[in-house]
Amino acid sequence: MIKSGNIISYLDMCKEAGVNLQRGMNYRLRSGFSVILMSVRQGAPYADKIEENGRVLIYEGHDIPNTKGGPDPKKVDQPMHNPGGGLTQNGLFYEAALAHKNKNHNPEFVRVYEKIRSGIWADNGIFKLIDSWQENSNARKVFKFKLKICDESQENVIKQKEMEHDRLIPTAVKLEVWKRDKGKCVTCGSTDNLHFDHIIPYSKGGSSLVAENIQLMCARHNIAKKDKIE
Repeated sequence: MIKSGNIISYLDMCKEAGVNLQRGMNYRLRSGFSVILMSVRQGAPYADKIEENGRVLIYEGHDIPNTKGGPDPKKVDQPMHNPGGGLTQNGLFYEAALAHKNKNHNPEFVRVYEKIRSGIWADNGIFKLIDSWQENSNARKVFKFKLKICDESQENVIKQKEMEHDRLIPTAVKLEVWKRDKGKCVTCGSTDNLHFDHIIPYSKGGSSLVAENIQLMCARHNIAKKDKIE
């Protein structure tokens, strides 16, 4: 099982999700979770934002497909429905968010993967989809989705389709740590199964917001370390 903070490959993401992740929004996959792919890098195609010190993600919906001879996807409203009348991924996530907000339905649990660099992804863990709305942006309507980090323990996550993880590490910190540690485990130099590890654990007051408290560790040494302060 992939855990929050792991640096992963596209193939690992697909294996965990149980499908090929060919789009950024994926509602209710066979894994039992919904999945979104996000990015806050400069030049990213959508205006995703991280707020409240990493506890909240504001995720932008997706455009119509870019087809030959068709309209510019950035100049038309993001669609709620497909041409055949069914809900798009925007529509599915939108209705799930409003069902939670307005009808007290259980929130949709969404696994979030973040592209931090070309070919480098990080598992940001499980978020709860708690709200959605449409807003005007550059003379068109776009969807916005509000997701809040899930704080339950891993035992409850498995039972209730949730997953344990620490507060989200900002993208800039991840990039700084990756560069500083040269993409290798600081203990053994391995480049496989890497994880963003808190030097002083978050549970013991360690910060997720500064590179000085984050390091790269392989899964073996990360598990061995657990919550011990070295």
